[in-house]
Formats: sequence, C-alpha cells, structure tokens
Amino acid sequence: MKKKDQTLRGAEGFNDYYSQIYGDRWEKIKAAFVEENQSVEFKHPAAEKSYFLDSASVFAALNLPVKGAQSILDLCAAPGGKTLILASRMDSDARLSANERSSDRKFRLDTVVKTCLPEEINSRITVSCSDGSLWCTRQTECFDRILLDAPCSSERHVFQNPKYLNEWSKSRIKTVSMEQWALLSSAYRLLTIDGIMVYSTCALAPDENDRMIEKLYKKFNKDGDSFELLPSSVDITEIKDYVKMTCPSFEKTEYGYSIMPDVQNGAGPIYFSIIHKKKSVIS
Repeated sequence: MKKKDQTLRGAEGFNDYYSQIYGDRWEKIKAAFVEENQSVEFKHPAAEKSYFLDSASVFAALNLPVKGAQSILDLCAAPGGKTLILASRMDSDARLSANERSSDRKFRLDTVVKTCLPEEINSRITVSCSDGSLWCTRQTECFDRILLDAPCSSERHVFQNPKYLNEWSKSRIKTVSMEQWALLSSAYRLLTIDGIMVYSTCALAPDENDRMIEKLYKKFNKDGDSFELLPSSVDITEIKDYVKMTCPSFEKTEYGYSIMPDVQNGAGPIYFSIIHKKKSVIS
C-alpha cells in the first residue's frame, strides 16, 4: 500500500487514497462537499461587522476553556473566525495573542479583529506575523490556553477546486504533517503546566489528525503522566449573545473527535483533540 501511495496523484489518486481510508462512506463525504457549508453568523452587538464561519469550527473553538485563563494564544489564527470565538469568551482581564505567519493573511486577521469585536475586547488582542513553529525558541511555558488550528490538506477545498485537485499528491500530506508537527511541538512547549491546548484541523487524513497526537505521546508522554486528553465539553450559552447555532454532533476517534459533513448537514470536516499538560518539558 505504501508503494501505491507514492504514485497516487491527481483526481484519481485523491479519490483512491480517501476511498482506502473511508470505504463506501467516501462517496457520501464527497456528495456533502458539493453542498453548501453550514455557516453561522458571529455578530457582536457592539461591533461594526459580522463574520461567518462553519458551525464545526465554532464547536472546536468552544472546546478550549478560557474562563480563568490570563494568557491565551491562537497560534495560526487567520482568517480569524476562531479568534473571535475565543476573544468573546475570555475574561475581562485576559489577553489574547493571535498569530499568523503570512503577511497577507495577517492583514485579513487584523481587519477581522478590529471590525468584528468592540474596542474593549480588541484592545486586549495582539496580532502578530511570524512562524509559530519558532516561538518555542524564544519563550516556553507562557500561555495558559492555546488553540492550534493547524494548516492542513483541507480536502474539502481541494475537491471543490479543479486546479488543486489535479495537482494533489500523497506527498502533500507528508509535507503538511511535518509542518503540523513543528507547530504542535512548539505549541506544547509554549503551554504552561496545567494549561490546556486544542489541536484542530479541517483535514480528513489520519496522518494530520490522530497520528499527530500519537506522535505527541511518543515525544512528550513516554511515562504516561506528562499530559492527558480531556473529553469534549462545550457550553453554548457562552456565545449565545453572538452566535445562534445548534451544536453539531461529533464522532470519537482514537485521540480526539471529528465532525463529518456527510452526517452533519455539511458541517466540517473538523478534527480536534483537547490536551491538558501536567508536567514541564523544560529540563
């Protein structure tokens, strides 16, 4: 199978690869990709503009508990939807760092923060442009809560774009997963003891989802007590003044959860895992 994976390319290879993973379900997932995504409106009553994002993305961000946290990080924040969900829920004395490595996407993120949140909240948000995988070289164990919505294969967008679909190859997943690991290992080092991180993607490939958390276990949890995975726990009333939505249902995976569009009226796909750090990685 590995030898065959190396030759998988284009639309045919894309279809073959995900058929291997999802079997008969793959046809239903593709059908859901064609239908309209389940977007919901985020509208703060004191802000200038609304923002629309996938209900599954809202749900993933809600799984990061921010009450009581003083220092929050959204490491790969653009275009900004999940940043809004975090910022609208944080305590009045908390601060949020929203980072994006692309200057163009950082500009969009900055605009979203300034126009979709009131001044009282966006004045406590710092927007930066840098490579999140390098942050741990400058500082460690300094954020109580971290959201890492990692760059991913984004199969939904690939399937909907003929250019990207024709250019697809299995090697793309390997390249992206290497980038994800650099970000995840950096984020884990940035997380304080007793801090909580949500790792999420909009990918379907297990290498970008459960296998990332499995790798985190092998690197940082060899004794089994350095971190633990938390169950999904969401309080939709935290955002009742800003978002009107019904929480989508999720499926349990080996190390996290997934929301799949074929069974959630087009919402997703979203994968997320909730990591509670119990011991320092600083020797």
